[in-house]
Amino acid sequence: MPDCGGGKRLQVGGQAVIEGVMMRSPAGIATAVRTQGGRIVVKTEPFVSLTRRSRFFGLPVIRGAVALVETFVVALKALAFSADESISEDNGGGRKSGGVSWQMTLAMIAAVALGMTIFFYLPLLLTEFLGVENGILFNLVDGLFRLIFIFLYIWAITRWKDMQRVFEYHGAEHKAIFTYEEGAEITPESAMRHPRLHPRCSTSFLLIVVLVSVVVFTFTGRPESIGDRIFRLAMIPLIGGLSYEVLKASSKPAARKYFGFVYWPGLMMQRLTTREPSVEQLEVAIAALNASLTDNLLESRQFID
Repeated sequence: MPDCGGGKRLQVGGQAVIEGVMMRSPAGIATAVRTQGGRIVVKTEPFVSLTRRSRFFGLPVIRGAVALVETFVVALKALAFSADESISEDNGGGRKSGGVSWQMTLAMIAAVALGMTIFFYLPLLLTEFLGVENGILFNLVDGLFRLIFIFLYIWAITRWKDMQRVFEYHGAEHKAIFTYEEGAEITPESAMRHPRLHPRCSTSFLLIVVLVSVVVFTFTGRPESIGDRIFRLAMIPLIGGLSYEVLKASSKPAARKYFGFVYWPGLMMQRLTTREPSVEQLEVAIAALNASLTDNLLESRQFID
């Protein structure tokens, strides 16, 4: 089953020049971008997850942690492709950058480190500042701070005008995937009829991570030393793996029926992180989706006018 990789809007010199969508399926990855000239460029690349190549890494919870790392790598490659298309467009199809640069890698690592600081370490410091002593109450307050920071972060990026196009592509991804899951013909017209809110979305994943972290950290009590704090950071892969399983379960009707309250906040949050897309944006999302669904995916690059 394909998963969306998030809408992308690459900026060069202060102007947006590339917009695109990445889709990932069991066979590989497909990234579709629309250039300034209006063409859709699609790149496909075979990619078989480690969770499918190793029985151990395919175990529940462990596969979620592996998927997070793989998503990081896949996102870097998709950004590099978008940057290459930007360079090619600006140079009239000239030389490309040649892949993921060390600057891009460092930027992504810095972003992850900043996110962990803001969403995990800062709430811990604020809770300690309040002087909460009870272990259970400490982790509830810590989780509340984390939730507040996520809401503030999402609210802040919705104020950024350039992000509106990203949210429209995000909605296009969800509509395309809903069309595929329904088994209908995948066209912009049929996709437009579907909702833009999807339960298996990274926005929902963020909120599930907060809920799972509260439960996991409750068993660790109140951190009293530097070692305790490091141990909490070391628990993040476990939290990510458990959250992945909760999100994955949302595809099952029974989970949505009996545990809908777990997924409902994420769907409501998607009202902020998605917008109704245009037909042109749906065309990009569908191009990426169709390319990702090819059996025995091969590495290729093609144009769609």
